[in-house]
Amino acid sequence: MDKHGHLAEFLQARRGGLRPENVGLPSYGERRRVPGLRREEVAMLAGISAPYYTRLEQGQSRNASPEILDAIAGALRLDDSERAHLHELARVPKRGKPAARLRAEHVTEATRALLAAMEGTPAIVIGRRSDVLAWNRQGHALFAGHLDLESPNDPGLRPNMARLVFLDAHTRDLYTDWPAKAKAVVGNLRLTAGRHPQDPLLAALIGELTMRSPEFATMWANHRIRQCDVAEYEMRHPLVGTLTAAQQTLQSPQGDGPVLVVATAAPGSPSATALTLLAHATAPPEATRPLHAAEARTT
Repeated sequence: MDKHGHLAEFLQARRGGLRPENVGLPSYGERRRVPGLRREEVAMLAGISAPYYTRLEQGQSRNASPEILDAIAGALRLDDSERAHLHELARVPKRGKPAARLRAEHVTEATRALLAAMEGTPAIVIGRRSDVLAWNRQGHALFAGHLDLESPNDPGLRPNMARLVFLDAHTRDLYTDWPAKAKAVVGNLRLTAGRHPQDPLLAALIGELTMRSPEFATMWANHRIRQCDVAEYEMRHPLVGTLTAAQQTLQSPQGDGPVLVVATAAPGSPSATALTLLAHATAPPEATRPLHAAEARTT
């Protein structure tokens, strides 16, 4: 599906999620054939003609100005992330310019050095399709300790966080409020699909999750957009018990490429103690063994 197919679906879903009373329109208690606003109501709220909005929603118009898109965003009560997504979906590629070929994702040496320097703090590197490209020992222990530590280094075994959240029982049990985490994953995939509508591997992932997880299929059909730079989750970890971790997503200024996800807890809190215990429990043996007297004198 191209961007304009995604645009049509997004507008239809957002329109269907609003009632007249949500936007200050009288409903007069009438029974509607379908839930949500009518196209002409959205057009009226946006200050544009109903035929033009209909063409846009049906993917037949590809020249909407930023001002018109902002007016539609206001009519549909879109938040900042959804508004940016709408502009991305409506953006017309330059004529004669082929779609940019997606580069294979990899972890730079600088990023690997950063992961090593962050030992003690859970951190993972995630690609645009939510593949785990790298993690440090604590990141592995917190998010997927049941998997092989070296699995991100093998493209054939590389974990995918979206698959883990929806299809892996261990990961699902980690989150006390699993639906909140699941919605964040789907919202992020929606943003990626808007930026890379021709990515066959992303399309295959979405197709797989839609077929194998009814919950994913329902959330995907809602077209909710969620860009979570920081989100707190209560996690039930099998080694250290319940803790609350703030998952912070750090990305390059260009906004493309792999992102670094770091988990932290409030200093001095029981959750911080739990993360410290997790780091100690998963440290390699040589890092935790006591020093002999001779070694102590040389350090």
